Amino acid sequence: MRENLIVVISFFVVVLISHTTSIRFYIPPNSKKCLKDEIHKNKEVSGFYEFPNSEVYITSVHVSHALNRACFITHVVCKFVSHESKFIYLNYFHVTDTNGHTLYQRERFTETSGKFAFTADEYDIFEMCFSTHLPPNSQGAEREVYLEIRKGVDAKNYSAIAKAEQLKPLEAELRRLEDLSDSIVQDFAYMRQREEEMRSTNESTNSRVLYLSIFSMLCLLGLAIWQVLYLRRYFKAKKLID
Repeated sequence: MRENLIVVISFFVVVLISHTTSIRFYIPPNSKKCLKDEIHKNKEVSGFYEFPNSEVYITSVHVSHALNRACFITHVVCKFVSHESKFIYLNYFHVTDTNGHTLYQRERFTETSGKFAFTADEYDIFEMCFSTHLPPNSQGAEREVYLEIRKGVDAKNYSAIAKAEQLKPLEAELRRLEDLSDSIVQDFAYMRQREEEMRSTNESTNSRVLYLSIFSMLCLLGLAIWQVLYLRRYFKAKKLID
């Protein structure tokens, strides 16, 4: 019973600290869509992106005089057009940090899928932007994009590491668990650092509020004393008081 409990707890710990996320979204033709995520210092990031149905049919905006209209296409067929041709989208993918530095870049590619990887030197927010382009005077359907991001231990390819270092499966799994433990320790250390920073900021803010309150009270007290003295002189000048 105790061993089963340990296994269940270990499973939930691994699930909770998993740094793998995936998302599926759509990009209109000749437009850009960006996503943001955070990354800790010295953490590896790897990912996989895919453009399903890369080959689509596009149509010229100028159609025959008899039809006198242009239609918006679907992924596979187009109706009420004078000309139909097949075209592969030109895709663009950029990853930048908050300072505008390029972490990963790939332009004008037509492959339906690909992988990327980079490492952050500092804690930062990175931005991933996808864009697609069509020829001029053409219309196309929205592009479907599937994106999967892995961070930290999940970003490492332990199969390749085991093959390069000639590790046995058990040794590779122990290496993964060791890296996972180090990642947990680093995360807790980062949380402790953030806690200290927030506590320092809170204490500094409290001190400033206290000093501002004392200064405001002194200003009000000085203003009250000045008003009393001014009124006293005024009443004496009017001979209302002795």
